[in-house]
Amino acid sequence: MQTLHFDTLIIGFGKGGRTLAAFLGNKEQNVAVVEKSKEMYGGTCINIACIPTKSLVLSAEHATSHHPNTYEEKQTYYRKAIEEKQRLVTTLRQKSYDKLHTNPHIRVIDGLASFIAPHEVQVVLSDTQDVFQIRAEKIIISTGTEPSIPQIPGLEQSRHVYNSTTLMELKQLPRHLIVIGSSYVGLEFASIYRAFGAEVIVLEQQGVFLPAQDRDIAAAVYQTMQNQGITFHLHAKVQQIQDEANQTAVAFMDEQGQTHTLVGEAVLVATGRAAVTAELHLEKVGVETNERGFVKVDEYLRSTVPNIWAVGDVNGGPQFTYISLDDFRIIRDQLNGGGKHSTRTRQHVPYSIFISPPLSRVGLSEAEAIRQGYEIKVAKLPAAANTRVQMMREPAGLLKAIVDARTQKILGCTLYSAESNEVINTVAMAMHADMDYQVLRDNIFTHPSVSEVLNDLFGLIP
Repeated sequence: MQTLHFDTLIIGFGKGGRTLAAFLGNKEQNVAVVEKSKEMYGGTCINIACIPTKSLVLSAEHATSHHPNTYEEKQTYYRKAIEEKQRLVTTLRQKSYDKLHTNPHIRVIDGLASFIAPHEVQVVLSDTQDVFQIRAEKIIISTGTEPSIPQIPGLEQSRHVYNSTTLMELKQLPRHLIVIGSSYVGLEFASIYRAFGAEVIVLEQQGVFLPAQDRDIAAAVYQTMQNQGITFHLHAKVQQIQDEANQTAVAFMDEQGQTHTLVGEAVLVATGRAAVTAELHLEKVGVETNERGFVKVDEYLRSTVPNIWAVGDVNGGPQFTYISLDDFRIIRDQLNGGGKHSTRTRQHVPYSIFISPPLSRVGLSEAEAIRQGYEIKVAKLPAAANTRVQMMREPAGLLKAIVDARTQKILGCTLYSAESNEVINTVAMAMHADMDYQVLRDNIFTHPSVSEVLNDLFGLIP
């Protein structure tokens, strides 16, 4: 069997892996990148997550602002949105491929890789099924995640059940969408499809909505999404899914043990994600994974086998593309003889949930700060207090800041407001710079802007 030799092998075309490949290739190291699907050049973010979903968010906002009335009008907006999403994804996918393919030190291979030794993998080519081996001194796993599908009777047989990837391939706007799971992904899709004009019902098995958020923030999100026409059923345990002609019936049991049935044209399963590692045969070489298949790594992203690292979603860290990029920085630092940067030095990572308005946060919630023993000061402000969001006709939301009463440092901030995904970065930068909260309270912001609400929010700290 033919064996190819490289300095570094990267399995998967994710953000962290492809950025590392470009870095090493530019240093004239020989790199192989193995990706089993041509539809995943560029990784999860470009193809099935951040980019396509946020494209749909923007298109849905456009549709809402034009007030389409009939289903046919709504369908027209939706179809154009899907076409624009596909155009954008195709462009970025090709750009990602070209960036590596045109580098003379990088070879992109379409195939399925599996380990046979710590420094060797077997590759089955996607088009010809030919088999060969690759030997490399360093191997990086960058295979990402995929939707986790629960065991529900009738789910696999249904023609109307989708996950977060396949729903975006649907060219016909469903009149009724049932979302199983109120995960961040589930809420984003509920918000998107409601804005396009679908009737949306969310079923959540747990009895707590947005459990990672403070109860006042969660209540504000819940109320706003209800006001937008989204229906929620908590304590809803799905019992069965059964197709009926052109629709699907979803039976669920409520908290009292009573069974109810809902009917929809499409069902989205949004119950979390699982690592894409099963086909790698990691057990053959001693790479340990947790019960969900995520690769166990140390603070430098090294697996239990010294020459094998895992970057991006597959290592079980926060599932954001910018974390994958920071994973690249950690690996780059080690390969350059540094080693100062690790997951332990990664602090104050902001994130946003792209519902309408977006929910963004950095640092601790009030509940977390109390559990950790901080003496805190808390400020809360309705988003409508900001002039800019009033001008944008998007006044819904709630803002909250948590400050250490002893040190005056910002412990955390949650912004449920229009453009919060931009403003939260300012708060994160202040936290990184170890600034006292008064800096944001007294900083001069442009007017009118959403950012200037930070003056008012932190001005409420007693």
